[in-house]
Amino acid sequence: MSLFVEPEGATQLNADDVAGLKFDHITTREELNELENANILQGLSWLSTTPKTSMDDILSMAFVEELHQRLLGDVWEWAGSYRHRELNIGVDPLNIRPDLYNLLEDIKCWIEFEHYDSLELSARIQHRLVKIHPFPNGNGRHSRVMTDYIRMVLLKQKPLVWSNTDLDKQSQERGEYIASLRQADAGDYAPLIQYLQAKGNVT
Repeated sequence: MSLFVEPEGATQLNADDVAGLKFDHITTREELNELENANILQGLSWLSTTPKTSMDDILSMAFVEELHQRLLGDVWEWAGSYRHRELNIGVDPLNIRPDLYNLLEDIKCWIEFEHYDSLELSARIQHRLVKIHPFPNGNGRHSRVMTDYIRMVLLKQKPLVWSNTDLDKQSQERGEYIASLRQADAGDYAPLIQYLQAKGNVT
């Protein structure tokens, strides 16, 4: 499969994105997935040992950027850097920083004042991160890891089961997940919460 072919709902790589690939020998999506998955495992290993455990440290622009860089920085030159081009998903590039800052401040309030149960809170965090789409690529994976880290460290909850298959590959399960995110775009979080509940996650 070509590097320029993505599953439904994923950000399409363009020539400028691919120019940031650190490995010249990669020509297929399958090869790229292997590299990215290996990098993500290293990023998760870093995350398990990071001393950043306070709310202010985790819910910061710097941590959002560093997490993306740790997850994908061995593969992409632009990992951890905000996107500069408009996409068919995500906010205008000029709004990424203010929207992300506002989201992080919202999350602090949601946690402090217990606005939502842990499952709805997680759904809202992950969806809002994806909706902003801060980075050229890898936003879905980054948002799920970020949400799980918030759950584990700040909420003292288990990480979520997001799927029974690889969400980065086209499948019926991915279709249901993407559909629930699109309904959340319109303000209806019930389908995303129901999707997560169907995976065995509880509030």
